[in-house]
Amino acid sequence: MPLYKRITVDEHTKVFIWKVEEPLTWLSEGIELTTNCQVRVDGMKSEIHQRGFMSIRHLLAEAGYVDQDLYYDDLGKPHLKDGKHISITHSFNFTGIIVSDEEVGIDIEMQRDKILKIANKFTPLEEYHTVANEEALIRKLTIVWGGKESIYKLMAEPGLGFLQHINITDFDFEATETTGTVLFKGEKSRFKLNFLEFAGFTCVYARQLTEAKDK
Repeated sequence: MPLYKRITVDEHTKVFIWKVEEPLTWLSEGIELTTNCQVRVDGMKSEIHQRGFMSIRHLLAEAGYVDQDLYYDDLGKPHLKDGKHISITHSFNFTGIIVSDEEVGIDIEMQRDKILKIANKFTPLEEYHTVANEEALIRKLTIVWGGKESIYKLMAEPGLGFLQHINITDFDFEATETTGTVLFKGEKSRFKLNFLEFAGFTCVYARQLTEAKDK
């Protein structure tokens, strides 16, 4: 299956999502990797990781780029050589990228009950006592985790903690958006978060709200 979903957020920002169903041979055809990336792919022990990696190169092509246009800084954050901003995510058989004129972050997560066991490590669990049932709680916690992960990817600040520094404003599922606030190193930053759910997965992407980076 080719591109699973394309979202035009606005004239400056686009999201591309791939459902990884093709064999590695198909995904590799016509894709020229840098030497470093070829070494990375060859060193992957799992074929699903190899297929995910190669599917991201197809997403880059959808956005008008090739592997050579992508590079990573010392913190592991991806960048594009033309100055546009990019964030990348991979979860099981889904991969995604967001490309924008502004700083962005994206995360895709499978909705799993495992999140109930780790929730108190990234959010105050007592805040969710009014959630209707376990399924709804899993969905909500997955959105909160994805929101924090996408903000973390956007900021790329060593020491930034999910529980200590990032807060996600409560939301209704139907709204498909919320905000996040970061208090870190004496500064306050706010972010707009959009989320969508599909095939048992959740995708969240973050952009910084321009009016708030307050001392």
